[in-house]
Amino acid sequence: MNSEHSEIAFELVVPYRMQVYFTRHAFAAKNTLLRKILAGPGDFSRRIKVLAYVDDNIPSTYVDRVPLYFDTASTGIVLTALHRLPGGEAIKNDQAVLTRIYNDVERHGICRHSYIIAIGGGALLDVVGYAAATAHRGLRHIRFPSTALAQGDAGVGVKNGINFRGKKNFLGTFKPPEAIINDFLLLSSLSRVELRNGYSEAIKVALIKDRTFFEWIEQKADALNAGDDDAVAHLVRRSAELHIDHIATSGDPFESGASRPLDFGHWAAHKLEQLSDFSVGHGEAVAIGLAIDIVYSRLTGHLTAATCERVLKLLETLQFPLTHEKLTSSDASGKRRVLEGLDEFREHLGGELTVTLIDNIGSALDVHIMAHETVVAAIDELLGRKRRTVV
Repeated sequence: MNSEHSEIAFELVVPYRMQVYFTRHAFAAKNTLLRKILAGPGDFSRRIKVLAYVDDNIPSTYVDRVPLYFDTASTGIVLTALHRLPGGEAIKNDQAVLTRIYNDVERHGICRHSYIIAIGGGALLDVVGYAAATAHRGLRHIRFPSTALAQGDAGVGVKNGINFRGKKNFLGTFKPPEAIINDFLLLSSLSRVELRNGYSEAIKVALIKDRTFFEWIEQKADALNAGDDDAVAHLVRRSAELHIDHIATSGDPFESGASRPLDFGHWAAHKLEQLSDFSVGHGEAVAIGLAIDIVYSRLTGHLTAATCERVLKLLETLQFPLTHEKLTSSDASGKRRVLEGLDEFREHLGGELTVTLIDNIGSALDVHIMAHETVVAAIDELLGRKRRTVV
């Protein structure tokens, strides 16, 4: 028997173009941005079907403009349906929502030359994006992130994910949308707390990539706390730019390697969300996760005490909590349950554990070991800091 092997190999190159637009009043009759994206080269020999989903948290004054916009868009562009969906993390746990979207795709004859539009926060974008990426092996998809968190981070990437068996983003795809449209008008209806949730991801990306941006956030902390339009718009735009730059230029846009710098602070954040039954929002959880990893970086000699304090002070100035009672939760053996997040993070990555820390503002480093006793020491230090602040 011939034991030799033969091979036929071809390299497949699939180009993607990340298009992120910044505008205001995207659905105003005079705003042609969306029409141009949908029309492409402008061939209306075929109808372009659009199926839209909108987050329940978006005011009706904004949503009502959507069908009016399509009424005047073109005879070749047709809005087949617009559906409201609940926002928030709970939607990512509800398989019935996925089934509903798949049924809508089949009912309205949405094909791979049609478009699905999602207008909402990061959770809704994840679910609708996952459905779009899996129906017919991939439908054209346009995102309208509606929160500061989504416009600066969650909505401007290539990932879609839903939760499974209590694990965040256990199921997901890498499917770049056709376009991402950040309409700053959507931010005007957000509360101060909702705006703040986007600040932690901006701090994260500044810490690993851009010292100047971090210093700008420090300088503009009061304006950001007040919800100043110009300050929030700059923060969102720069945060989005840094996230997209990393995805496009890091050499690993679909995360086939072990290092994921943009997940700085996220191993603990994701576990805290799970432990709290997702009552802790993602932005707040990331701030706490950053605090843990910042103190850990100092305790392990990677970061100076002065720099550690500077970062913690900024988080506190922006009114983020640095800890949560669920971080003291233990299993039957007495082990802190948050430490399970490290194993889950390793499983999610595949292979060895890789956690991003920093050794200075704007300078990231990867470590492959997180000493459990030192993580606990970092958490307990933050708990002690909270008690001193209260006193």
